[in-house]
Order: sequence, then C-alpha cells, then structure tokens
Amino acid sequence: MIIGSHVSMSGKKMFLGSVETSIENGANALMIYTGAPQNTRRKAIEDLRIPEGRALLTEHDFKDVVVHAPYIVNLGNTFKPESFKFAVEFLKEEVKRADALGASQLVLHPGAHVGAGPDAAIASITEGLNQIITPEQNVKIALETMAGKGTEVATNFEQIQQIITGVEHNEKLSVCFDTCHTNDAGYDVKNHFDDVMDEFDQIIGLQKIGVIHLNDSKNEMGSHKDRHENLGFGTIGFEALHYIANFDKFQNVPKILETPWVKDPDAKKHSPYQLELAMLKSGKFYDTLIEKIINN
Repeated sequence: MIIGSHVSMSGKKMFLGSVETSIENGANALMIYTGAPQNTRRKAIEDLRIPEGRALLTEHDFKDVVVHAPYIVNLGNTFKPESFKFAVEFLKEEVKRADALGASQLVLHPGAHVGAGPDAAIASITEGLNQIITPEQNVKIALETMAGKGTEVATNFEQIQQIITGVEHNEKLSVCFDTCHTNDAGYDVKNHFDDVMDEFDQIIGLQKIGVIHLNDSKNEMGSHKDRHENLGFGTIGFEALHYIANFDKFQNVPKILETPWVKDPDAKKHSPYQLELAMLKSGKFYDTLIEKIINN
C-alpha cells in the first residue's frame, strides 16, 4: 500500500522535515504544500532543502511525493482578469517547484465560477491549463474532485472530463479522487464504490486517477459541504475507506490522508496520522482513536 498524509513544510528543515515527520508516522508517501495553503508566498527552490529530503526518501524506500497547490488560486474566475493571470503565473512556478521536489502529482482545486456559471469557468480553467502545461514538465497536474461548495466546478466526472478534453497536452493531467468530496458531491462511495469506479472509468478512465485523498466526511452524501472527518468517525466509515485503500486497481496510486488534527481538553492539537495509517495497514478500527491520539 502506498500511503501517507499531508505534512507541513516549514521552519529551517523545510522538505527534510516533511520527510522526517512522514517516516515517524510510518508512511511511504507524503503530500506537502510548498508554502501556506492560504497564501502564495513561497521560498526559493534552493532554500527548500530538497537534496537532503530526497536522500532520506531514498534511504527509507519512499514511493511517492505529492504537492498540493494553494486553494486560493482560481483559474475559473472570469470576472477578474488579474486573478486569472496571477493564477497562471503562480502555477507555472509551482510546476517548477514540484518538479524540483521530484513530485509525481500537483493537486489542484480546478476553480470556481463565482457567478458566471460552470461552462464559463471550465472554459477559463482549460485556457489557463493550456498556458501552464508544457510537454517538458514531469509532474502531472491532478484535478481534484470537488464537493460542490459555493460555486466550485469539477463536482462531477463530466465536468472534469470536459476540462481534460480541452487541454492540448492532457497527458500531463490526472485526477485526484477525494473520498470526502465525492461523497459530499453525491457519489455513494460508502455503499457502491465499485459502481462509482465503473462510472468514472466510462467517463474519464481509471488510468487517469493519479492520487487519492482518503478522508472521512462530517456530512451526509450530497451535502456539498466539504468537511473532513477522522477515519471511521464520519458518514463514510472505516470499512469503506479501508476497502478503497486496498482497491486492487489502485495498488500503485498514492493514498493521502487529510483528516483533521484532534484537540485535547486544553485545546492542544495532536496529529492523527501515525495511528490512522496503522489502522489502514492492520485493517483494525480503533473506536477509541481520539483518546489514543491525545494520550499517545
């Protein structure tokens, strides 16, 4: 199983620290933002401590590195040309950072139409990706399945395929399948995952799935809320998520956890990833996970 979680890249250690944290968690894959997800301030590539991090990855036989673009860039905004232009220029540089890190996937929230309608946003996203993508880049841009919060697009497989079809070098595109988002968008990943995969295969093709975000959901199917929950404590449940993690067609696809950190009675936050990864590996659900995380 190729499995890991979102880990931070900050402080003096940067990428080296991200790798060290992932090793402590028992992962063999990881996902990072190259800076804070809420802004677009980024350090120079030479300051990211990539060679040291890559050496440690090799030493511990890591299988994959995934980068997530900040979710504030919006290629779908047709009302503000300056926002579109900024998103294009930022993502061009993000591709360079992802390639320098040796990432296989650069996860991207495709965008939101902010009132112009999905078709206008999809046309704008397609135009932006055609300006960003080059045949020479190594990393694939993974279009994330979205929950449908606000005016998000890519909330169904048809919209994602519409974007892919419009991109010239779409061999450089993949899909990030988020279990919470697809649940909240109205796909029954809990009870009928095989059927959902058949539908995806017919519309897009399973070979396009480059990364899976393995998250439980705080909300019911079709809620369009996008609120992640710890594995087994949401409406999807551990049994379904364990099945998805072990789905035979995804053996070589990295599965990344983005579940929330847990607060203790003193409001101190604790990472759940070491225990959640252990649950997925063993197939055993800890119904006292929260207490274990706090007391670990």
